[in-house]
Amino acid sequence: MEETTLPEDFSQPLDPLAQFGADVRRVRLGRKLTQKQLSRATGYSESYISQVETGQLMPSEKFAEGCDRAFGTNGLFVGMLKRMEEGYPSWFVPYLNLERRASRILDYSASLVMGALQTEDYARAVYRAAHPREDAAWIENQVSTRLQRRAIFERDTPPELWVILHEGCLRTEVGGAAVMADQLQHLLTAAASPQIDLQVLPFSAGVAAEHVMPYTLLMFQDRKAALYSDGPGGGRLLDDERTVTWGVDNYDRLRANALSLDASRRFIESLSKELQR
Repeated sequence: MEETTLPEDFSQPLDPLAQFGADVRRVRLGRKLTQKQLSRATGYSESYISQVETGQLMPSEKFAEGCDRAFGTNGLFVGMLKRMEEGYPSWFVPYLNLERRASRILDYSASLVMGALQTEDYARAVYRAAHPREDAAWIENQVSTRLQRRAIFERDTPPELWVILHEGCLRTEVGGAAVMADQLQHLLTAAASPQIDLQVLPFSAGVAAEHVMPYTLLMFQDRKAALYSDGPGGGRLLDDERTVTWGVDNYDRLRANALSLDASRRFIESLSKELQR
């Protein structure tokens, strides 16, 4: 069977990067073009096109322009790309490329709940606090983009997620008591998923995490692991063996000092009840 006649399932929820790639593939198949033909039309290799279509690579503006010319879509893909770039800072895109390919994600959050587990109101409060001079439309675009990252956990085969939250994340009332109570309930719902493990690192653990930056480890079946951490000038993605080994070893120590899975759920439940009084 020819590639252009293969049945496609475009019903799966996708993040913006994956959605762009899926739309390129959808239109290419609709125009009955092969990747080789699109390669000739855009000047990009078949490998590049394949990576874009599978959401593994951030497309360039030149590629988007080439797609519009080849498909006759009058700036559609250039516009999609610009909207996507407005939602994600450039330094975060490499992380997103890997996040959606990861088979396991290990996250340590020291001050805020990790983005993929934030509720809409919690995320909105975070963005408003971090960007007080931005208008409402910009804030809402950022919130929408962040929530779309949940799509990787709604796939048929989602990655395994292990999250360690420092107690400070749970006691800081982001957005007020009502917003925080909803956020805690959302964490409890997430923790009930067979794909998600959640632990709390309590203040009583002492200095176990006192000098540890928040970070995320991405594990893969087809490539070496990577470590991502935020900083004042943006995030950094590192995959050198020494850094990743440090991340894995330190994560084991954090897990050892954290409450058990059941105790963590009970702890979050107690905090939620406090906020609802």
